[in-house]
Amino acid sequence: MSQNEAKRLAAEKAIDYIEDGMIVGVGTGSTVAYFIDALATIRHRIKATVSSSDQSTARLKQHGIEVMDLNHAGTLSLYVDGADECDPRKCLIKGGGAALTREKIIAEASRQFICIVDPAKQVPVLGRFPLPVEVIPMARSLVAREILAMTGGQPVWRDGVTTDNGNVILDIHNLSITDPVAMERELNQISGVVCVGLFARRPADVVIIGGDPPTVL
Repeated sequence: MSQNEAKRLAAEKAIDYIEDGMIVGVGTGSTVAYFIDALATIRHRIKATVSSSDQSTARLKQHGIEVMDLNHAGTLSLYVDGADECDPRKCLIKGGGAALTREKIIAEASRQFICIVDPAKQVPVLGRFPLPVEVIPMARSLVAREILAMTGGQPVWRDGVTTDNGNVILDIHNLSITDPVAMERELNQISGVVCVGLFARRPADVVIIGGDPPTVL
């Protein structure tokens, strides 16, 4: 089975969790694009969506799906998003698409967080995928030095990328994240860090792994 087919199957399985009248939180990325396409087939059943990125907002609107501001939506029943890595505790690395801050905000605002992934995203220990950190531009070098000293990981500026919030991304290479909750907490304390792409304090509630049939954890 191709990776894209696995993504599609995971995304379509997430539709099972949609209930009539929901406002659905929608993430960002290639797997979520399949979810948005599947959501369009039942758009008459949902009230609206809250989107984590300009990219997803555009795709939702192309399908005629209403997009609300989170401030007006309040607490969400459901948030569906992908991940770059997922460990056995359902802790995640996210941010490959540079939307990590808005994704984390929506995850925090949601009662249930469903993560949809293809099997390649499963890892025993997080860190093979470089950890994205969103940073205020003027603090980029400062934060990089602090991260190097704190973790021993190698920060690399994602040159040419500006987030929807106007910030930059540092990708931290060569990590083995055995305590993702502690690392998330410690990196968040560095002045200039906006958001860390570890979803550990608030991990996924359900992980759907694409396959025929999909596996639900």
